[in-house]
Amino acid sequence: MKRFWKDVNVVEREGGWQVALDDRGVKSVGGAPQIVPSRALAEELAKEWARQGETIDPRGFPFRDLADYAIDMVARDPAAVVEKTLRYGDTDTLLYRADPDEPLHARQLADWEPIVAGFEREEQVELVRVSGIVHRPQPDATTAHLRQRLSDLDPFALAGTEMMASLAASLVIALEAGRPHGDAEALWQAASLEEEWQADLWGRDEEAEERRKGRAEQFAHAARWVRLANT
Repeated sequence: MKRFWKDVNVVEREGGWQVALDDRGVKSVGGAPQIVPSRALAEELAKEWARQGETIDPRGFPFRDLADYAIDMVARDPAAVVEKTLRYGDTDTLLYRADPDEPLHARQLADWEPIVAGFEREEQVELVRVSGIVHRPQPDATTAHLRQRLSDLDPFALAGTEMMASLAASLVIALEAGRPHGDAEALWQAASLEEEWQADLWGRDEEAEERRKGRAEQFAHAARWVRLANT
């Protein structure tokens, strides 16, 4: 598709901000006005449109895609997205560790435990750690707290949090990365610990490395999205 606009602007609307192309407000894929909660987020959406050349590259719209998902899907049924995202807390990667006599366990303890312990202090919850792959549910009080924590997010922050939790297989990582001063890069490295460990052990594949790079970029976009949505 060829570029069909000249000017890109950000316009204040009732309920938030919207990108306008030649004074026409952008709509979501579902046809709703693509109104986002903060000017900072709208400006990032505007940059995606402004960066396009004469031929539109759909890959250049990660924020637009998240905006569409938040408006067309999450806002329509936030409770369903909360429950879907909550599952990553029950099977959180950071809570399932190798057996204590395995070399990987020491690395997991060093890299993961400070994140988990800090999350527990911040959220005032208790998380169950597991050695091995046998599932153990989290305490009911913890699950209830995390459900409420997710329910308190607006559709935009919830959309980004769900994406991060899915990519990291960790709700702890997702919620930590969404904090105002969350270190998304360090948290992604922590979430990728086991995958990187296996790659170092058995060798690296070029295609797998490209996939890992792509997922890291998606995670970084989602973390920035959440922070901008709350600005």
